[in-house]
Amino acid sequence: MLGQARIAHAQACCAGSGAVTPGRLGLHEEALVGTQLKAGDVLGSYDVAGHYLASPSGASELDLEQDLFAAARFLQRGQAAVLVPLVETRRTSQGVTDFGGGIGDVNVSVRYDFTLAGASRFVPGLAALAGITAPTGVPPDAPNLGPLAAGATGIGAWQGTLGVAVEQTFGPWLVGASAYLAQRTARTVGSGSAAVHERLAPQWTALAAVAYVWPSEISLALSASYQAVGDATIDGAEAAQSGRRQPTVTLGTVFPVTDTLRLQGSLFDNPPISGLGLNQTSAFGALLTGVFSWL
Repeated sequence: MLGQARIAHAQACCAGSGAVTPGRLGLHEEALVGTQLKAGDVLGSYDVAGHYLASPSGASELDLEQDLFAAARFLQRGQAAVLVPLVETRRTSQGVTDFGGGIGDVNVSVRYDFTLAGASRFVPGLAALAGITAPTGVPPDAPNLGPLAAGATGIGAWQGTLGVAVEQTFGPWLVGASAYLAQRTARTVGSGSAAVHERLAPQWTALAAVAYVWPSEISLALSASYQAVGDATIDGAEAAQSGRRQPTVTLGTVFPVTDTLRLQGSLFDNPPISGLGLNQTSAFGALLTGVFSWL
């Protein structure tokens, strides 16, 4: 009985977490590489007052992304990862169509697990998270982006992120939560007399997830996240009503093809409910991921 319980916990921890975080190493993995394909159709947006508004007739936006990522283990309980995104956007408005894209902002991150989910009935898994995102993409204020700025692929600033994650297994179930704080560097937008000094506010993200893992290690996970950013600062003054909020609900699954190859898929949605979002689009889309690992 004890041996069976430990196996169930290990399955829930590894396969369940993979359904939520595709680039995360399982307990038995030393390294991995993978690719993730994402497509999202913007159906509306939340205005400055938080009201949800459907996209007007003749307006549309399709967001595409292809991520390449890799991760490797260090110090037994630590792992480092890198993610390189390729971003494309197609927008249509008032008879004008614009398409653009390119490399996005590259991210490097680390995770260290102080305790492991399922190792104790009373002490959950606890991990520290950190990351740096480089402004390798094209910022939204860059010249020659096209009539609808579809060529923007990044935020134009360095970003540092710190976070903490807590998770625990209950037989075949995995329950987890994490919180992140991201700070972006200041930047100068424009040139000459038109130049302004801009600093984006800190960005907070909270995520909660629950996953179920079958004996075959196929897993199904439901997660919800909420991202909030305060008002930006322009030339030392707060830019009123520039803050952003966005909720996201994701349903994902992991299908192990072999011990070292797994496929992952998920559907995501920004719920079109007034009061939940602010100054952000609302989209529905899908992700498909392939991961190859070394044991």
